[in-house]
Amino acid sequence: MSTTPDTAATPEKASHPKDRPWVMRTYAGHSTAEASNALYRTNLAKGQTGLSVAFDLVTQTGYDPDSPMARGEVGTVGVPIPHLGEMRKLFKDIPLTDMNTSMTINAVAMWMLAMYQVVAEEQNQEMEPAEVAKLLSGTTQNDIIKEYLSRGTYVFPPEASLRLIADMIAYTVNYIPKWNPINICSYHLQEAGATPTQELAYALCTSIAVLDQVKNSGQVSDEDFEKVVGRISFFVNAGVRFIEETCKMRAFTELWDEIARERYGVQDPKMRRFRYGVQVNSLGLTEAQPENNVQRIVLEMLGVTLSKSARARAVQLPAWNEALGLPRPWDQQWSLRLQQVLAFESDLLEYDDIFDGSHVIEAKVAELKESARAEMDRVQAMGGAMGAVDYMKSELVSSHARRRARIEAGEEIIVGVNKYETTEPSPLTANLDDAIMTADPKAEEAAKASVEAWKAQRDEAEVAEALAKVAEDAKSGENLMQATLAAARAGATTGEWAGTLREVFGEFRAPTGVSGAVGVAEAGAELSAVREAVRTTADELGGRLRLLVGKPGLDGHSNGAEQVAVRARDAGFEVIYQGIRLTPEQIVAAAVAEDVHCVGLSILSGSHMELVPAVLDGLKAAGMDDVPVIVGGIIPDSDGRKLVELGVAAVYTPKDFGLTEIMGGIVQVIRRANGL
Repeated sequence: MSTTPDTAATPEKASHPKDRPWVMRTYAGHSTAEASNALYRTNLAKGQTGLSVAFDLVTQTGYDPDSPMARGEVGTVGVPIPHLGEMRKLFKDIPLTDMNTSMTINAVAMWMLAMYQVVAEEQNQEMEPAEVAKLLSGTTQNDIIKEYLSRGTYVFPPEASLRLIADMIAYTVNYIPKWNPINICSYHLQEAGATPTQELAYALCTSIAVLDQVKNSGQVSDEDFEKVVGRISFFVNAGVRFIEETCKMRAFTELWDEIARERYGVQDPKMRRFRYGVQVNSLGLTEAQPENNVQRIVLEMLGVTLSKSARARAVQLPAWNEALGLPRPWDQQWSLRLQQVLAFESDLLEYDDIFDGSHVIEAKVAELKESARAEMDRVQAMGGAMGAVDYMKSELVSSHARRRARIEAGEEIIVGVNKYETTEPSPLTANLDDAIMTADPKAEEAAKASVEAWKAQRDEAEVAEALAKVAEDAKSGENLMQATLAAARAGATTGEWAGTLREVFGEFRAPTGVSGAVGVAEAGAELSAVREAVRTTADELGGRLRLLVGKPGLDGHSNGAEQVAVRARDAGFEVIYQGIRLTPEQIVAAAVAEDVHCVGLSILSGSHMELVPAVLDGLKAAGMDDVPVIVGGIIPDSDGRKLVELGVAAVYTPKDFGLTEIMGGIVQVIRRANGL
């Protein structure tokens, strides 16, 4: 028997002590606070080291579950938290002073942080509230500019939104020093079509707008402003081109250091550090051959972990089946294990930065920095990020349109989608209805009951007084955090707090970016044929074909709707697109007013079985049941069949990536509906 030692089992000694791994999270929350709490505790037991809370759209947009706007949206893409009692349930048996919690919340971030702080105080009643606050660590996303550009969960106008952000930052720097009060989010910019240059430029311009607002508010002394810069964190995206993504992250770190040093005079290198968490790209996940998403996710994770000098501080990965629907706990576990294998089995954390000295990497980083600075200069010349929202939105829609065109033309290969489409049957998706999790259909009913019971036991006079103080401070310019904490302690609801500020600040509708977007540059044979079909059908019907693109409900993911609207315009349709967050009644009213030939609905939040029938019923009541309705979104096959049975003319899901082909299908739907 050989006595030679097994060299494979005896790794070389690392060049320095092994680095600590990043915080490992899974983005989770669904149905009810109790169900989400059970999921969190299970994930923590599996080795997850931080929490990332997904709130439902009702909570994110400042409504209560009993609001008419909440129809079909309660608990579908996250957990509903309408009041302090539900926040208590969400974190039951999870010690918040020991936890690092990320909350994906924006317009109502101040309210969620206030309830989180109050729950932490209740968990530690032997301590003074100020001492509890000093122990809390985590992040509130709180980036409204990217909501205007891509995600859509904004509520208030720009000036008021920036004021809320500045108030939160000033409060946390003074009272919750370990809290990151804002995550500047380039993640959603990439999902909306941003190139690496645009992602760098628009995120950094947003950070400048926020920091300038805090500085100009006078709430933080010049001596403490360095702490403000040090608490700014970023939330980025990593696509499958992992070399380019690695260079993008190195460019981010160098540009941020430059901005902190030169614009804000930050001397301490620790305060200039680019601190970021990451959720890797979901835009590139495919419904076709979804098992391929696993290797995509791994490559994307490498883009934010390989380079030590630009390594993420926290990572959360999507699940392989997110293009199909809501991941199950097992799917989330798989994504967590991907992180753990990389961190604990590989030697990644044992070496200094492996890219230092690479002329290839250095050249690409320099190129990205140069192009990002040029784009930042353009945005700053327009008045900064707030003044350039219209410009940035149009640029993102145009960039996304160019990407879609490249995929359709086969210039950009997506394995299993536009190349290598032949596949063996997948055991993972043998039963598609079991391959995803369905949100509890009783969640809306339970949430409404919770609000009713909560209001029945509180002191209404105390709530009214607290909300009056919120309104008073909103009008006076006083920092709103203390009044918000008082409202949370008194028992106000999410909808009441946001409603009070709606009355003071008003609401806002962001630009769609469609009118200024550049679509397909050259038609090609397929689009030319569709244009001819559109023209011929229009002649036969005696007028230009009119397509209404509508987004019912609270879903703010508008990328798909925008791309359909741009391609329909390129195909010769007259397009009516009024943006996001419309009620079924508003969509029906627009269809009647514009006398449209077809209604296209885009829903990605899972509320299609509630909202689509409402639009169908509304059209029938208006005498327009002969107008065909098509639907696009993340829709399970079984739901798609039910929608067709209810009268929907066609259902499109992410596997239907050919927009021009979809346009041809819309023409045929219109022809059939009119007996042509």
